[in-house]
Order: sequence, then structure tokens, then C-alpha cells
Amino acid sequence: MALLNFRDDGALWCRGAVTRDLADLIEVLKHLPNDQAGVRIRDIEGLRPFLAPQGSVGSLAARVLGHASQPVRAILFDKTEETNWSLAWHQDRTICLRERKEVEGFGPWTVKGGMQHVAPPFELLSRMVTVRVHIDDVPATNAPLLIAPGSHTEGRVPVDAIDEVVRRRGTYACTAKAGDVWLYATPILHASDAAAVPRRRRVLQVDFAAERLPGGLEWLGV
Repeated sequence: MALLNFRDDGALWCRGAVTRDLADLIEVLKHLPNDQAGVRIRDIEGLRPFLAPQGSVGSLAARVLGHASQPVRAILFDKTEETNWSLAWHQDRTICLRERKEVEGFGPWTVKGGMQHVAPPFELLSRMVTVRVHIDDVPATNAPLLIAPGSHTEGRVPVDAIDEVVRRRGTYACTAKAGDVWLYATPILHASDAAAVPRRRRVLQVDFAAERLPGGLEWLGV
């Protein structure tokens, strides 16, 4: 399997990046529900050192965004035999903010997990980084994330053009070992099949940004 690079492909495999911290990270997250496909995370004090620019997770985002990098949204995905879902090809297009304010270019608004989300100008998404921390092994049979390398450079891809872009860019399966981290350009096209051989697959996904928002909008943060 060819290695990817972040600039051209929009993805980078950081093998073993949090292996030393993995037991501590699991301890910090152990109180979260384990019967949901995804839990949106907020105000877990013990998580913050990992996500800081000097932390084992945050430092990876800071390589791309610089030391102004900050975590702005986090979700713990927990795929099991009972929650063995599939995910169609798409781009992530919303951010999580402290409160709703009407600002040109930001909309529509939605509420997810009790938190305000909005679709920002796409250029803002193109300056963000998404980090996926693998708590469990993800072999090819356990629904690794699929990406279309280089699709982060295509801008906002209309829904009816997604299949063509994926065909043109190709598909890469992001397998991983527990303790590995995948770093992505946030707008990259991605998908996931249902697991062929379901096993527990926990992934901590964190979005990072390094800029202030206009019009009094504020990141909710993690």
C-alpha cells in the first residue's frame, strides 16, 4: 500500500503516535456511553492535555496549523457488532460553535447532540485539520475509513459529482493499529463500509482550527 502525504493526498498515517498514551486516553474516555455509534464530546478536563499543541494528539495538528492550533470539535465513534453502520461518500461541512449568530456566509444552522452547528464558508473548512486516533485495531475487515486521496483540493463537491471525483481520485483504505493516528484535511471525501468481520472499533475524531471567527462567532471547543 503506497504511503500518502498530507499536502498532495490530504492524509497522513502517523503510526504509533499515541501508543504510549493510549491506556491513559482510554481511562479518560471510559465514562462515555458505550452503546452509541457516536458521542459528541465536551468539557472532559482530562482530555485537554492530549489535544494541546504540545500533546501527543494536538502536536500532530500543530505540524500543519502551527501553535495557534486548537481543538474545536470531538466525537468518539464506537462501532461494534450491534452498531455496524455504513457511511456514504461525503465531505464534512459543518463546525461546532458556542452560540448561534447570524453572520454572512454561515448557514444553515443545525443542533447535534445539543450543540450548535453551522455550515461555514468552504474556505474555512479548507484551513482545518481532522485527526482520528485509533483506540482499537482497524484491519481491512473492520470498516477502515475510505478516502479519495487529493479530493480535498476539489473545493465543495456537489452531491451529484461525488461519485465521479471518487472514481477519478481513487480509493484508499485507512487501516490502522491501536495507537495509530490518521491526519486528514477536513474537506477530504470519505466513506466507510459496514465491517465484514465486526469487532469493536473505537476512534476519537477531533477537528482542529487555528483562526478566529468573524462577527462575534466563537468555537465551542472541546
